[in-house]
Amino acid sequence: MPAQIGIFVAWPYANGDLHLGHIAGVYLPADTFARYHRLRGNRVLMVSGSDAHGTPITVAAEREGVTPEAIFRRYHRRFLDTYVRLGVSFDLFTHTHTPNHFAISQDVFLRLLERGYLFTQTQTQLYCEFDRRFLPDRYVEGTCPFCGYPSARGDQCDNCGRTLDATELISPRCRLCGRTPVVRQTEHFFFDLPAFTDQLLAYIDQQRHWRPNVQHFVRNFLQEGLKPRPVSRDLDWGIPVPVPGYEQKVLYVWFEAVIGYLSASIEWAKRQGDPEAWQAWWRDPAARSYYFIGKDNIPFHAIIWPAELLGYDPSLNLPYDIPANEFLNLEGQQFSTSRNWAIWAPDFLDRYAPDPLRDYLTSIAPETRDSEFTWQGFVERNNNELLATWGNLVHRVLSFTHSRFDGRVPQPGPLADRDASLLDQIAAAFPAIATLYERVELKAAQREAMALAREVNRYLDEKAPWAQIRDNPEGAATTIFVALRAIDSLALLLAPVLPFSSEQVRRFLGYQAPLFGQSEIAGEVADGGHEVLVYRPTPDEAHDRWQPSTLEPGRALQPPQVLFQKLDESVIEAERQRLLAQSRG
Repeated sequence: MPAQIGIFVAWPYANGDLHLGHIAGVYLPADTFARYHRLRGNRVLMVSGSDAHGTPITVAAEREGVTPEAIFRRYHRRFLDTYVRLGVSFDLFTHTHTPNHFAISQDVFLRLLERGYLFTQTQTQLYCEFDRRFLPDRYVEGTCPFCGYPSARGDQCDNCGRTLDATELISPRCRLCGRTPVVRQTEHFFFDLPAFTDQLLAYIDQQRHWRPNVQHFVRNFLQEGLKPRPVSRDLDWGIPVPVPGYEQKVLYVWFEAVIGYLSASIEWAKRQGDPEAWQAWWRDPAARSYYFIGKDNIPFHAIIWPAELLGYDPSLNLPYDIPANEFLNLEGQQFSTSRNWAIWAPDFLDRYAPDPLRDYLTSIAPETRDSEFTWQGFVERNNNELLATWGNLVHRVLSFTHSRFDGRVPQPGPLADRDASLLDQIAAAFPAIATLYERVELKAAQREAMALAREVNRYLDEKAPWAQIRDNPEGAATTIFVALRAIDSLALLLAPVLPFSSEQVRRFLGYQAPLFGQSEIAGEVADGGHEVLVYRPTPDEAHDRWQPSTLEPGRALQPPQVLFQKLDESVIEAERQRLLAQSRG
């Protein structure tokens, strides 16, 4: 019976391009996980979208002198292009500035209000007398009262991960003018988060499969005690509060953006022509929902979003797993958009192919601790592992098949112990690697598959079919038959991480049907239109294809082409200098 797998992916603020920290921490792991489950024949729903209403968008708009809508639409389109080029296969990537999302967010607000989980309260908030406005959290910076980080935001400290109120900052300053704001009173709606403490504790106790870093963070958060959180703010860009007298206030982005997981699922269902289809992932108790986020988003997804769901509709599924990643650093420093210390995904993809990036980022994935991208590491991984171990294996076996066996899978003789043991080892890897993928241990799954590729290379070196062919043609045929079956299996095992090159290998091996469907940008292109990214699955995705090769003798193969390009080591210093020049402006 196919499983219902919901994959809900963090919504990026549409105020700038995606960088490799975003890709490694959130979007690549989600896509890898989704592709594995599609190969298993499971019913996957992977959704996300651009966060159009966060203060990062309004800050960028004011800096450029344009409207927030112009900023978000510009970067939303760039997100769509980046995902297509990188192979991130969302069933739907939408955005929060849609009538659908407005309606569902306001419905959640009104139902929580009706059930007594929202209340009004006068709030102390920072006000800039120079700019004559209340300052939303992202308009304030200061020193974190917990760790002393000097550039903490008004909602959260990027250094220690604590959620904050802007009034807690030491020496706060307005991001617009740099002046010190004053404290004023303003009335807002608050979410009674403490009312859900017991339910959340019971829920967390059941999540034995969560990563230790997530478990520890959430338990510490709960032990400190939950506090009511404001759900409205003084802004003119966002979703209006649907209560008479409060039309000039909007829903706080932390409150409405997470609702996007539900609203995007409903939008996807409508686009399928089956408006109730979303319920299979949200109401079926057997369905499993996975939330792919960075560690800075843990409290919003492990505590606040479950509380919203419990208050809105207790029949909706809570997150099954939240495989939050730690941070990816860059050449010894943290990624920093303000300092332009980043590798921007569109820029990278202008110069390099997507699969080498997917391979390297998976190999250094910050699954349990912070990790680091270095240009030396990227070049070495590409040349010494991806190219030397996997790409060369495919090329030399297929080239030998074309030169000695007329481009067809040879008829093997009886399998010797070494032949059979290799195929048995690969067959055993399918359930073992499946377990790793299902636990969201993607780095380990990749490592096991590449270890098998090295074992196939050792097998070829031992058997030496280029020597066998002279004295023992049947033995050479057997060796190549075994190697081709091994390559066929490896292409499948590696496909979640390396979708583009795995499809190429499959074409070399004579397969007509692709492993995966296609992502495409759909919707209106004109200004004000609603462009989205959608995934068109193949009919084969309804079947479990996660099984060892059954490649048959006599099958015609296609001539091989180079899978991966060797990178000259001069790339390392050139890219470092590019990064330094970029950061200096």
